[in-house]
Amino acid sequence: MSEKPLIVVCPQCRSSVEWKPENRYRPFCSERCKMIDLGQWASESYRMAAVEISPDSESGAYPE
Repeated sequence: MSEKPLIVVCPQCRSSVEWKPENRYRPFCSERCKMIDLGQWASESYRMAAVEISPDSESGAYPE
């Protein structure tokens, strides 16, 4: 009995994509979506939240 391939959603265009080794752009549906996503990271459209730590902090511990 063969298993159905896992279906995921392309993070860029939201189309359905089979998660299998033959899909070289996974989790994206195409090279186009992959490159659009890469461009958004490069232009800093995506950002990760961070806590700013003062450089003169003696303890080196994170603020609470």
